[in-house]
Order: sequence, then C-alpha cells, then structure tokens
Amino acid sequence: MLELVDLYCGYEAGKDVLKGVSLRAGAGEILCLAGPNGCGKSTLLKAAARLLPFRGSVKIRGRESASYSRRELARCVALLGQYSTLYFPYTVYDTAAMGRYAHSGGILKGRSVRDREIVVEALRTLELYDVRDKLISELSGGQLQRVFLARTLAQDPDIILLDEPTNHLDLKHQIGLLDYLRGWVKRENKTVVAVIHDLNLCRRFGEKTALLSEGTLAAFGGTADILNGGIIKTVYGMDVREYMLRSLESWRG
Repeated sequence: MLELVDLYCGYEAGKDVLKGVSLRAGAGEILCLAGPNGCGKSTLLKAAARLLPFRGSVKIRGRESASYSRRELARCVALLGQYSTLYFPYTVYDTAAMGRYAHSGGILKGRSVRDREIVVEALRTLELYDVRDKLISELSGGQLQRVFLARTLAQDPDIILLDEPTNHLDLKHQIGLLDYLRGWVKRENKTVVAVIHDLNLCRRFGEKTALLSEGTLAAFGGTADILNGGIIKTVYGMDVREYMLRSLESWRG
C-alpha cells in the first residue's frame, strides 16, 4: 500500500533529516514509527504525504506519489499532524465534515447522504456526536484532538498517517482510538502508519515497527522483535525493557 525506497528529505537545502530510509506497509497492516526526538519520524510522514520535497521514491498503491493529483492523493492518504489548527470557529460537525471535501464535487456542492453517514459515524466513534453543534473554539485540548481525528476518519482514505495521535488524549480515549483503528484496518483492509512515543502503546498497537535513529532506519520488522532486541537499548541510550519491567513491578506493590 505504501512503499518508501531510499528516501532522503529535509527542511533546508543540503541538510537531510532522513537519509536513505526504505520501508513498506501493506494493506491490513499497522506500522509504528518509533525513535528518539529529532530522528525524522514526523519528516517521514510529511514526505509520504507529499508535503515536503524528497529524493528517492514514495509509492502509494504501486504508483509514484508524484503521479497523483492533489485530489486523488487526498482520497488515498490522510495525514493528522501533531499540531492541527483551524482559524475559524466552526462547529464540531462542520470541522469533521471537511474530511469529505476530496470526495465531493467541490466546495459549493452539498454533502451527500453517504457523506453525512460517514461524518456521523466518525463523530460517534470518537464520542463527539453529542457536542456536534458546539464550536471548536470552546473545546478542551483532548476534545479538539478527537475532532481532528474524526475529520481524518471522515476522509476515508486507504492510508492514514498519524503523528502522535494520542497527544492530549486521556488513557481511556488513547486505548479506545487505537483499538478502533486496529479494527478498522483489519475490517476495511486499510493501512495505518503512526508515530507513537509511548512504547507500551506501540507494543499493543503496532504489528510492525520502524525504529529510526538520527535519520536512518535502525531496525524494521515485527514489533515484538524490535522492542525485545538489543537495538532498542542502543537507539534510546537506556535499557528500555528493564525500565518497563520495573515500572510494571511498581504496579504490583
């Protein structure tokens, strides 16, 4: 579904953040991106969504991403960044409904019955339906994050790219969101690529993990293999597994 080959990308000319990264995520798969701050995880998602220029290859469903029009790409790929913002006080419903734009005939076209059904389903999934008429300027940070997630789900893409999707969410909603996405991926044969800093959530959520270190791919494979291997200690500069086990013991006390 998504394949990156020898990807180089950065924000300044001559200064690559990503250096020769290659990986793939298939239909029905969840791929977690892990690694220390500044290792290139967010940059990778932006390149995959064609928001940054890059060298190398990004293929979506076997086609080079450059061959897609913007509207075609939006039907296939949705990106939820860390800091989504809207500058107007739209309602919760109208904000989520923006995800249907790529599927409509244009901004002046009305929403179809199917559009409305998809938006309502996304709002119900994220427990936002009861506040659908509320202005987003009146929401808490956690509620606002869920609204942007609803907009992403309403886009109904084949691939969802998530940059710290549990940011601002309490534990209940973190687990609820990740469990929903896991079911959605399997049921609809979709693909999720997500930056997740919490390695406990990464272990629970991701079947595969790409571990990045200083812009390069340190390891790529099954999540359990990556998180149990010695490379995790090298990349993070600490014994992550030992720390997690000690934390678990503190709950048993």
